[in-house]
Amino acid sequence: MSRSSFLFTSESVSEGHPDKVADRISDTVVDLFLARDPYARVACETLTTTNLVVLAGEIRGQGIWNSEKDTWEPGIEAEIEAAVRAAVRDIGYEQDQFHWNTFEFINRLHGQSVDIAVGVDASGNKDEGAGDQGIMFGYASNETPELMPATLQYSHNILKRLAEVRHAGGTLLEPDAKSQVTLRYEDGKPVEATSIVVSTQHAKGKSQADVAAVVKPIVEEVLPQGFITDQTVWHINPTGIFEIGGPDGDTGLTGRKIIVDTYGGASPHGGGAFSGKDPTKVDRSAAYACRYLAKNVVAAGLADRCTIQISYAIGVAKPQSIHVDLHGTGKNGATEAKLEAGILDLIGGATPRAIREHLGLNKPIYARTAAYGHFGREPDADGGFGWEKVDLVDQLKALV
Repeated sequence: MSRSSFLFTSESVSEGHPDKVADRISDTVVDLFLARDPYARVACETLTTTNLVVLAGEIRGQGIWNSEKDTWEPGIEAEIEAAVRAAVRDIGYEQDQFHWNTFEFINRLHGQSVDIAVGVDASGNKDEGAGDQGIMFGYASNETPELMPATLQYSHNILKRLAEVRHAGGTLLEPDAKSQVTLRYEDGKPVEATSIVVSTQHAKGKSQADVAAVVKPIVEEVLPQGFITDQTVWHINPTGIFEIGGPDGDTGLTGRKIIVDTYGGASPHGGGAFSGKDPTKVDRSAAYACRYLAKNVVAAGLADRCTIQISYAIGVAKPQSIHVDLHGTGKNGATEAKLEAGILDLIGGATPRAIREHLGLNKPIYARTAAYGHFGREPDADGGFGWEKVDLVDQLKALV
């Protein structure tokens, strides 16, 4: 039996964190290519450091890469660089040692391996196969309105508000920031914040007290009323100074914040990153599908918590397994066995093609996912965050 009273902690990082800068750039490239060719293949990794951005990876697509000549189509290289610089400018980096307009840009993307292409592409009687082997997880919990772990959701919300304040101008805040929230749970529900940690890059010459005067009111605004008490321990810029930030302060790499991107440690993770990958890569698309299914289970009132795992083999369309865990909270007739028997049929058997089509993933909707989590977001009118919809509730109730 799981514990009902405990402390739990999750962290988040801002859009200006060096790893998130890398994620944003990689997903900007994905969006650029999908806008040209909805079926483009993209695996883009980004490295950022002092006044340098490097792209590497494998790509394929109409109007993007000429496979016969093994070279770029005319004009696309300039578009890539312009899009990357625009992304960094949008984040807000205009520092001497990392400026959107002056950093050195190196593009080492190249054509996709034909061996991978053969496995992924549909041909004859063979359906589109998974872009890689692996295990993917999805999770949902009714402890927040977003059906997300509270510790992670509040950590994200703190940094989103800090970013909104920064972008509005007139503050000491700079782009790089991290947050961490520890909550006390009673009877399995969050009731109190025992510790708040926020570290944010700031303008030169500002003190720890100056930063706290901006940050504390935002945290108190974001957390539910009553969560902050006289016993809450605060650590705001605990090193005392944070003037050098972003890629100048620390190297950034795509895919290094996979726990921040998902469930803050409240759920298992299959190990695959999301950013920089087109939706044939099941690391991304199947993880979105698992969240979609788990969220709908909880939204349907069939459980308070739900974890779903799916596994794949590279080049094979049909999932190798489905595992559902309701963590002892199943209700209204729901059991793991009933859900496992039919839940994948609700999304066409969860083949890569079925997931892409059901969730509408072949669109330029990914740069917006790069910061503040891929889950717990509102679905957008253009199909962004479509995996956050709760439109399977009636079908799930009928299934059990």
